[in-house]
Amino acid sequence: MNSLIPPAFAQSAPAATGGQFAPLLVMVVFIVIFYFLLMRPQQKKSKEHQQLISKLSAGDEVVTNGGMLGKITEVGESFVTLEVADGVRVKVQKFQVSALMPKGTLKSA
Repeated sequence: MNSLIPPAFAQSAPAATGGQFAPLLVMVVFIVIFYFLLMRPQQKKSKEHQQLISKLSAGDEVVTNGGMLGKITEVGESFVTLEVADGVRVKVQKFQVSALMPKGTLKSA
């Protein structure tokens, strides 16, 4: 019968690992690092893009997310009209405008 039941040995005292709050502290540190490396820069970039979109006006030269360079001729609620060449006008969504270019960029391109 002894061969089926292993003998029980006394266990040593557990080593001190830093207490009960160590795993919680590690989680908090990871969340803080995640916030500062990923979430905060994305929120800042989003806020800057919203400011760019709200300040668009006729006459501004912009680049869209698709790479189209044009001059804004009309600004609507959710669309802007770009003049990409003489007499060629294209309507694009406002949020597709990615950057405001310096004046004269369209003529030099």
